[in-house]
Amino acid sequence: MDRLRKLGNTDIEVAAIAYGCMGQTHSYGKVQEKNDMVELLRYAYETGYTMFDTAPAYGDLNEQFLGEAVKPFRNRIVIATKFGILHMQDSGAGVELSSGHDSIMKQVDESLTRLGTDYIDLYYQHRPDPEVEPEEVAETMKELFKAGKIRAWGVSFGEPDYLKRAHKVFPLAAIENMYNFVDRGDEAVYFPLCEELGLSYVSACPLAKGLLSGRLNKNSTYREGDWRGRMALFNEESMDKNAPLLELLSELAEKKHATPAQISLAWEITKKPYIIPIPGTTKKERVRENIGGLGVELTGQDMLDIEEALGHMDIIGMHS
Repeated sequence: MDRLRKLGNTDIEVAAIAYGCMGQTHSYGKVQEKNDMVELLRYAYETGYTMFDTAPAYGDLNEQFLGEAVKPFRNRIVIATKFGILHMQDSGAGVELSSGHDSIMKQVDESLTRLGTDYIDLYYQHRPDPEVEPEEVAETMKELFKAGKIRAWGVSFGEPDYLKRAHKVFPLAAIENMYNFVDRGDEAVYFPLCEELGLSYVSACPLAKGLLSGRLNKNSTYREGDWRGRMALFNEESMDKNAPLLELLSELAEKKHATPAQISLAWEITKKPYIIPIPGTTKKERVRENIGGLGVELTGQDMLDIEEALGHMDIIGMHS
């Protein structure tokens, strides 16, 4: 297992596990304190993370926290941020999409200001805009690349045809989709696409909102505004259905002297050499635990045994 990954066919190299910033300001019912998050992000860098994934849609503070944190070592890390969603309520509803040329030009400058930098390493379209063709978006990315404002670009949750059309105009470096032990649908279409086009697959929600950490159960409670409190994935029926999976992870963790979260992350980066999971957390101990997944070795036989076990499970996913 290679602990370093190239972003697509670029010369940008990152640690195989990256840090997802979303939870600092979005989805979990509480916006964290700036000083705490700046300290946490710097700690993440010290423990081995070299790529940090943020977005304006998580609230302006998300990019600001990251920008301030990485100032001392900006040229030694990769910032991934996004465009295309102007507003997104914390509930996930009320999304306003905008990927026209002039809108993107405004969005990139706003992100650069919040991040306190003059370039973005990986710039994703957060969601495709049905009003704008992929070729037009790709032409805009080419313009930003030539201007030195971005080093590479990607698309989050784009359909295969959309990705292929965009890639022909200006090559993508990465896609960002959801992949984890309970959501494996992308294996059939998107993995072959990554191999065909030479793309990195950035794995959002690799721990399924914390389910795969093994620390949550059907009696867990969530503060107001935490998405998990209303997700079917965490109701009693789903937790019962997924109990065999969590037991498998627990057994593997014991065997490998690791944690279920580390097994989940190691499984992803062992599965394909182009997968980069981006777990997020607001706790130092979880930052350290997650990057520790790089040190967990899963053998070929381990991977076969996992596939065999998964084939006999009736798993409930995040969007089941």
